[in-house]
Amino acid sequence: MKRQAYQPILITDASRSQGDQLNSRQRRYVLMMGIRVACLVVGAILVGAQAPLLWLWLPLCGLGMVLIPWLAVLLANDRPPKEEHRLANKFQPRHRDENPPMSLTAEERPHKVIEVEP
Repeated sequence: MKRQAYQPILITDASRSQGDQLNSRQRRYVLMMGIRVACLVVGAILVGAQAPLLWLWLPLCGLGMVLIPWLAVLLANDRPPKEEHRLANKFQPRHRDENPPMSLTAEERPHKVIEVEP
């Protein structure tokens, strides 16, 4: 059976560090929560000013205040996807002309025999 050659990981292929990923997710979360606060403030200003089309703007602001925290938590807990070329060698189907792995039957395997005297 052929062994696959070891393929070193190039530094250009290296993923971002855990600290960098965490910092970017934290910044994204804070930004989204800032947008949520902005929706709340804009909704309060629209109600106070009795703006035209209030029936349209208030549900939009309310929808933003409900959906943005949910999306922010999902995105903050998400990590970047693995790159396709890193998984390419692990999940390739076997070719038909390749020999199956050699295995021994139960009789061929070395085993320890324990003899008991009667």
